[in-house]
Amino acid sequence: MAQRRLKHILSGLNSPKQPIGVLRLGDISHDIYPAAHPSRLPHTEEVLLDTQDPFNLDNLYFLLQKYLLGQDAFLLSQPGPYARRLALTFCRQVLINSEYEFVALHRDVGETELKQGREIHSGGNLVYVDSGAVRAVKHGRILILEGVEKAERGIMPVLNNLLENREMNLDDGTHIVHPHRYALLNQEESSSAFIPAHKNFRVIAIAAPVPPFPGYPLDPPFRSRFQARFIDPLGSLLALAQGQAQSGNSEGQFYQRLREIIMSTQIASESRHTLDAVAKSTLPAFPQTSLAKAHALLTAFPPTGRLAPQQLAHLVLCLHPALIHSPFVAWAMLSQQFEDAGLGPLGSPNLSGIDDDAGLLRYRLSSIEKVDNRTARICFISSSGTTVTVVAAAGPRAYLPFPFTNPEMLGFFPSARFMSLLTSLLQAHALGWDISYVPPALPSTASCSTTLIVRTFSAMLGYELDDVHMYKELGGRELIMRRKIEDDGATSWEPSPLIEGAWEGRLVHLSGLDVIGSTAGSLGRLMQDREVELWGKKRIVRHLLDGEEPSPDLSVSHPSFRIISTASKSLLLKDWLSDEHANMFFTIVAQPMSEAEEAHVLLQTGCPASVVNTLLNFADKYRSGMTSDAVQKNRKLGTRSLIRIARRVAKFPGDDDLHTLLSRTLLADFLPATEAMNVQNIFEECGISKRTPPYNAPPEVRDGALHFPPPTGPNVRDARPTVISCFNSAQDLEGASHIPHMDHFYDNSLQTGLMRDIAIDLEVLGEHLVLLGNQGVGKNKIVDRYLLGRPREYIQLHRDTTVNQLMFQTVLENGVIKYIDSPLLRAITMGRVIIVDEADKAAEHVVAIFRSLAGHGQLTLADGRRVRETKEREGDIVMHPNFRLILLANRPGYPFLGNHFLQVLGDNFCCHAVTNPDMASERKLLSQLAPQLSEDLILRLVAAFHDLRRAYESGTVTYPYSLRELLNLVRHMQAYPQDSLEVALRNVFDFDVYKPEIIAKLTEILDRHGLVARNLGIGAARETVKKVLDIKFEPKGDTSLSEPKYGKEDPNNHPHTGGNTWAGGIPDALKNDVPDHVKERARELARQELARRLEELNMSAGEAKGYSALFTAVEGHIAQLHDLLENLAAREEERVWVKRQTDGELDDSRLTEGLTGEATVYKRRGVTKPELGRPQLKPKRIRFLFDVSASMYRFQYDGRLKRSMETAIMLMETFDRLTRKEKYVWDSGDSPSIPLVEAGQQLEIRDRWKVVDKMEMITQYTFAGDYTLDAIDKAVTEVAKFDADDWFVIAITDANFARYGITAQDLQRVMNRNPKVHTALICIGEGAEATWIPKNLRGRGYRVANTADIPAVLRSILSTMVDN
Repeated sequence: MAQRRLKHILSGLNSPKQPIGVLRLGDISHDIYPAAHPSRLPHTEEVLLDTQDPFNLDNLYFLLQKYLLGQDAFLLSQPGPYARRLALTFCRQVLINSEYEFVALHRDVGETELKQGREIHSGGNLVYVDSGAVRAVKHGRILILEGVEKAERGIMPVLNNLLENREMNLDDGTHIVHPHRYALLNQEESSSAFIPAHKNFRVIAIAAPVPPFPGYPLDPPFRSRFQARFIDPLGSLLALAQGQAQSGNSEGQFYQRLREIIMSTQIASESRHTLDAVAKSTLPAFPQTSLAKAHALLTAFPPTGRLAPQQLAHLVLCLHPALIHSPFVAWAMLSQQFEDAGLGPLGSPNLSGIDDDAGLLRYRLSSIEKVDNRTARICFISSSGTTVTVVAAAGPRAYLPFPFTNPEMLGFFPSARFMSLLTSLLQAHALGWDISYVPPALPSTASCSTTLIVRTFSAMLGYELDDVHMYKELGGRELIMRRKIEDDGATSWEPSPLIEGAWEGRLVHLSGLDVIGSTAGSLGRLMQDREVELWGKKRIVRHLLDGEEPSPDLSVSHPSFRIISTASKSLLLKDWLSDEHANMFFTIVAQPMSEAEEAHVLLQTGCPASVVNTLLNFADKYRSGMTSDAVQKNRKLGTRSLIRIARRVAKFPGDDDLHTLLSRTLLADFLPATEAMNVQNIFEECGISKRTPPYNAPPEVRDGALHFPPPTGPNVRDARPTVISCFNSAQDLEGASHIPHMDHFYDNSLQTGLMRDIAIDLEVLGEHLVLLGNQGVGKNKIVDRYLLGRPREYIQLHRDTTVNQLMFQTVLENGVIKYIDSPLLRAITMGRVIIVDEADKAAEHVVAIFRSLAGHGQLTLADGRRVRETKEREGDIVMHPNFRLILLANRPGYPFLGNHFLQVLGDNFCCHAVTNPDMASERKLLSQLAPQLSEDLILRLVAAFHDLRRAYESGTVTYPYSLRELLNLVRHMQAYPQDSLEVALRNVFDFDVYKPEIIAKLTEILDRHGLVARNLGIGAARETVKKVLDIKFEPKGDTSLSEPKYGKEDPNNHPHTGGNTWAGGIPDALKNDVPDHVKERARELARQELARRLEELNMSAGEAKGYSALFTAVEGHIAQLHDLLENLAAREEERVWVKRQTDGELDDSRLTEGLTGEATVYKRRGVTKPELGRPQLKPKRIRFLFDVSASMYRFQYDGRLKRSMETAIMLMETFDRLTRKEKYVWDSGDSPSIPLVEAGQQLEIRDRWKVVDKMEMITQYTFAGDYTLDAIDKAVTEVAKFDADDWFVIAITDANFARYGITAQDLQRVMNRNPKVHTALICIGEGAEATWIPKNLRGRGYRVANTADIPAVLRSILSTMVDN
């Protein structure tokens, strides 16, 4: 007690700090003391809030109240910089003069970032490094936590005890305790183990309210420790605008009207009904910085005259980019507001039709001049001739002269569209904003010149451009810094390319920013305030205070530093184009090339104009029909793909078969049935006919080159041989062991033609390849055959492949982590071909790293190194010009069900569909393989397997029989000619032994070609072998015996099997056959079971026969659709690697953390969590509509009614078999008033029979008329009422549209009634005669002339819709 009293007296004798002033805010007065560490004070004076604004003062008053009460504050604000700047304004020198620490929260933040990190110093000593939160507690600073809603559950409670009691146990063995408790400790207790929490420590937490914004809800114990303050969105909008424009001039009037529209939209968004949250047609509020951007833009570039609708639309999308993907209703509502305000209507959000070189507000770029080493003078001219000159940041390099002195030497065509976009980028840059170049909303368009425009923008301002390619595994910390291990094993940190760019004043291009999702939000402070926290105590600030000097812990962001972000286009805009993104950047929405500009680009290749016109005509029709449902799976046919075709035709005029070239590009062989029908319709509309495939003679090697003879055929013109130089082994002396070895290859026309195409693409056109095909079609064989003599690397991907594993292999040597180059890096540096097998099995974000590698020759490695085409700076890995990527994968869709990796690759790869050979090629191949088999037998086998493949495509069998199965079958027949055909066929077909319906179909196809196989399936497996097989072992040496061995006699003569005790064995009669009475007894049991089952189902034998006939017709479709839906349901809950775990497998990306002693360095398989902001998984609501009008009965001679009934059986059987029935809720009906199946109804077989029986009965008693429009309209309305993940309506009709006056506009009206409901229409009978259906309902309207295709088409539609 005496010691504590003495301690208290001594602490009172210390001279207290003297206040430097008094803060008076309202009725509160507070003494202000000097800061112990001025470097920890705010350094962003010019972006802090105006302390004369009443709105800001009211919020500051609240913070001061909480500060004086010793309470922590929680600011709830819409996404944007206001809340952060409010907290920093509170800390500034003219207010409480408080030092602060800042923690930006994101999904990767863990305990280490909130407590203490670990480092290994020289000598192997482990050192603990305090986080910002711990430093704030120790030194009495304000801790600002931004983005609380992004931190994963279970992380923020780490701070609960610190918030409540000011106590925390640290990893280094010390304990932070409350200052009052510390004062009561005696001298022994108050050793270095206990550290008092400073009395001035406070926390200001910042988060967006959840909902309506995406994020994790607050943990109740964590929430209860704060005092909340909701920031009025309207007030923050106005406060960030920093003053008002004068209302007496034109820009002031324009700004006032725009301001009123933004404010009214905000107010309207706050007063919506609860149901509007799921309506998907409401107008979202403008982002928090929109008014500030508008004010700055209109002040710098005053509008002159009335803006055209497209110019207005361009301006609105810069301020509110999320409107790009808004429904038409919301855009129309906003357009009406602009008209009412006197500004005029808005143009299309697609920004089509702008054929003008003017940028924002109709300003044109006039000139760019260099002022000094880091600034440029940019001149703009308005439409009225007014000149605006802006001094903007620039780079130190020489500028690309503008106006362009010699446009022909630029290497690109500066079209009006290009100059309009470039001018818009320069205007945003002149205002000091970072730029986001956002792709258009249309699913498939011509090129938007993304890479070209970024490089041109950089060159015109003399910037050093640093491309940083994003991938999904990047965490928030890796965006800022990365681990480094010194030679002596010490650990440290080094800056990421982004931070290096901030120090050096570079232009940093964040390519594919969309793929990292909400993690990008952790960069908000760097982009908006030019400040960021680094490792240790290091911090980058906007500028230094008066009299302050840079130090190791304090550096300055270069004033010329800028960021421009682009998207990978592999994710839909609505998934990542959030308010947070809009607040970080000035958004410029891309505009695709016009047809004239695209034609100009294609003609530069030397391709004939007639071919270019045909290509563009096809591309326009294909792109306009691309729907959001199909865009994730189908090829987009971008400009780069068309250039590839044009270059091919220009260099090889004889290869002008556009049907083949376009089909190859679109992978038409693997399109779903419905999409294939659409593509075929477009081919017909464009006059592109299919040609007879040419014959390709085998290639030969002579004179150091591979010679492909010219193709021959009736449609081949001007063909010439293709000569490819052989690889010079002197170029890669170490590559001898990497040359593929091949025992044999049997040349055939189809695969030789494919090899020629591969050779042209790889060697002549310099392309990287993707080869897709079924299993066993020879993808590896064909590539290895072509690469004879050339070294190649090989990697096989799988579900667990990570990005780091593709880049390098991690090893631990003498306690030091080292990285060994992966096969990919070896191929890059040595100029080898790398085969990436099973590319569809790895996660899409892993395969995505090949996009930049193939498209631009760039890759950013996790250890900081860069792959570049030319050496730009020290440490760069230069890509060898001979390096090529070849990706191998199975075809998309059922039954392989791989990932949709093609979309993340874009148009950067040349795609080839590897199919089974045609009959002639397959016959030749098999004849070479098995010359002893008769030509007749080979022909029959080939024909049978071709029929099996057609049966798979039509859905009657469920396995895609390939060349591999046929080759193995023939090998067996060649090697063992004594085996019967049934024995050989069992090698292939025993997989389906428990599928009698499949065995029956197989037998039918084999019989059709004279291959009699009466005994397949389970009967063949049970059939006793007729011939006796002897097994005998003949040892070497003396094997004589003194006398023969004879087993014991069994007096009862019972049969014995196995062992060596008894004489005799199984009687021959039992060996050879099962007795007839046993077989007859089995048949009788089967008949009794059928009768019992029919009685149980209350069905007659006739009804059972009728149902069986319908069921058998669609049995294959049922199996395929069932497997697909089951896979999709399972994929939603697919397990992935969950990182930062305390147990499991060691995570190779966190080995350094493991060396320093961190616990969360493991990973284990677990169910992936939904992306931040994604809705929770709910059922999918599907409604099917069947037309059962009188015409279905009257004209049933074409099978339309029967096929509809079969389709209904297919749906009922499929959904009944699902193990996760809650995933899909479906129902069915016909006219607006006759339901067939109610939602969620469980149907037994008799109930299903009653449904189809009812369908047939209704058609006999209905009158003439049509309810197609009414039925679709009602179905869309009804299905949209349910809470679901997705909503679908699929209708089948034979309506005579002309007779009933139904137009395309009528169908579009009802099918587009609700934007969130996906609709599809299958037209059969007279409906199929309406040729305008697929043209006007692109991707949603289908003509099915052959009613036998109805089940296949509906299965394809459902598969495409659901798997998005």
